[in-house]
Amino acid sequence: MNTKELTIGFVGNPNCGKTTLFNAYTGANLKVANWPGVTVEKKEGAMRFHDESCRLVDLPGTYSLTSYTMEETVTRQYILSDDVDVIVDVADASALERNLYLTLQLMELGKPVVLALNMMDIVQERGMEIDLHRLPEMLGIPCVPVSARRRTGLEILIHTVVHHKDKAQGEKIIHHHDPEASSHKDAEEHHKRYAMVYSDEIEDKIDEISERLSAAYPEVGNLRWHAIKILENDQELQKRYPMDLSDVLDQDYEKEIINQKFSFIEEVMAECVVNRAKKMEATDRTDRILTHPVLGLPVFLLIMAGVFFLTFTVGDWLKGYFEVALEWLTAWAAGGLSAIGTAPMLISLITDGIIAGVGGILTFLPNIFILFLALAFLEDSGYMARVAYVMDGIMGRIGLSGRAFLPMLLGFGCTVPAVMASRVLENRKDRLKTILITPFMSCSARLPIYVLFSELFFGDRAMAAAFSMYVLGLAVGILVAYVMKLTDRGKDGDMLLIELPEYKTPNAHTIYVYVSEKVKDYLSKAGTTIFIASIIMWLVMNLGVHGFTTDMDQSFGAVIGKLLVPVFAPIGLGYWQIILALISGIAAKEVVVSSCSVLFGIGNVTTEAGMGNLSALLGTMGFGALNAYVLMVFCLLYVPCMAAVATIKREIGSWRWTAAMAAFQLATAWAVSFVIFQAGSMLL
Repeated sequence: MNTKELTIGFVGNPNCGKTTLFNAYTGANLKVANWPGVTVEKKEGAMRFHDESCRLVDLPGTYSLTSYTMEETVTRQYILSDDVDVIVDVADASALERNLYLTLQLMELGKPVVLALNMMDIVQERGMEIDLHRLPEMLGIPCVPVSARRRTGLEILIHTVVHHKDKAQGEKIIHHHDPEASSHKDAEEHHKRYAMVYSDEIEDKIDEISERLSAAYPEVGNLRWHAIKILENDQELQKRYPMDLSDVLDQDYEKEIINQKFSFIEEVMAECVVNRAKKMEATDRTDRILTHPVLGLPVFLLIMAGVFFLTFTVGDWLKGYFEVALEWLTAWAAGGLSAIGTAPMLISLITDGIIAGVGGILTFLPNIFILFLALAFLEDSGYMARVAYVMDGIMGRIGLSGRAFLPMLLGFGCTVPAVMASRVLENRKDRLKTILITPFMSCSARLPIYVLFSELFFGDRAMAAAFSMYVLGLAVGILVAYVMKLTDRGKDGDMLLIELPEYKTPNAHTIYVYVSEKVKDYLSKAGTTIFIASIIMWLVMNLGVHGFTTDMDQSFGAVIGKLLVPVFAPIGLGYWQIILALISGIAAKEVVVSSCSVLFGIGNVTTEAGMGNLSALLGTMGFGALNAYVLMVFCLLYVPCMAAVATIKREIGSWRWTAAMAAFQLATAWAVSFVIFQAGSMLL
């Protein structure tokens, strides 16, 4: 029996289905930790195949083996080590052209590589076919079709991996190229051994660097890969193996090597993929509008306006049923508790605190569901990648990397994963800038605030008022980034390199998983953070120096709120109840709505009767449409929730910088609200 453990590294582009495939093999035998010294997640699992004991390692997603991002650095260092026996290159078969660039780099490492063609079910759905006989001939490595989602081809793949573990050179390579057409002395040998053969000029330089590297550092293995990377001006390898190559590196060869790789990939695609041209033609026609340099941004805003139209119309229709159920639950709880002789204080806590707070948030679930459903359709159809492409030019002009818009897009869903997504940026300065402006993107937690106050004060224009928050957040983020560019003399942001996938019909299972996860997060927050915050808010509003009180003016909350009235009065929010609701919103933005229910003593504030009572009460206080709009703006721009703040601290590793960021966002929220309120007061 073979006692040596076989280590298999799973490598692939982001979103290629690599982790799904890895999980299909490891199941419950999964360990998750961080790579030593970095915040990038490390996943390991174990399995047995016949008499072979296998250790599987899921490496961070990467587009290449060039160490730009943290993920790329971790992946490259691990697969270069002696720990990996076989590399499983997981490729999205429906986007094979982009995925093959990493494949060619992995093949040059000189280690056993098996290409797992994942998502073959999507290839079939799109009417395309991949020639599985010609593809391994051209690449010289096994190519196994699989579907991680449907769990097909898994047995064949692991069988191939185990039997390929000692074949670092690969299979016989069959090209249509004529070696005699090349003047390079080893042209015939190169075409037999390597799938990727460069021009004579490049091959000559690879040979020269290999010879000098071998003479100076005899311990270096796989000279060809090291020589290619040094020729690409790889800073890490040039520092590790210093040599005088000024006569060889007479220019920057990185772009030329990349171009030649993609030229070969085009040959592979032309010979191995059928019906690709027809699909690309349909995609190109659509992209003439959606990625147009002038029309692209207005089209994006129109599409998002349509999303909010659905969120309000369909969402509000469904919300009405939730409100009826909430009214019934409140009446039933109050009646039942009174019947068994429960103390008035406890009845108030349960009905006015817990049910009103948590239940009020749950009534917005239909709006949240519609929003995430629409975003899932846009993401899975391939449109969101176009949005990042359209915004690339704008991001460059404001001094940010084009990649920065990807975390900003995620910020429309939730700030926490958006901040974590800033890891895709290459340098720390770009990451800090992106983390600073990402919380200005209007996350879904703010939507209940917009729905409540826009419907209270803007009637038929409620949707437009709420939608303006998303546009304003994006505008403020861009403006802040531009101001930072003016004060920073560093280089502009890097160009965004992103593949625009073909449009496809969204997959029902993918959408189900995405939406269900978001809904679960929302419900778990309602059952934990909002539940606790509602109780705390009730206690603050019903306890004072003399104990329990029904007069909120005598409560601890009133004392705190009234102390801050002078600070908030210039922005139209000088009401201690509103101030206290904003403070509670730091725990979670949805809590602002539940706090208003408790603070103003209105049960079921989201129902038609509750909103009528709240509107009348606010009206007697002098709180009108302008105040409501400023409140929405302040909620948009001020400090993000505690979960987001904790994530920011973890990503940047500094409480001082995190506190400074929170103070800056609070100051920005106050300043923008001040301008809007003062200008509105003069015009209205």
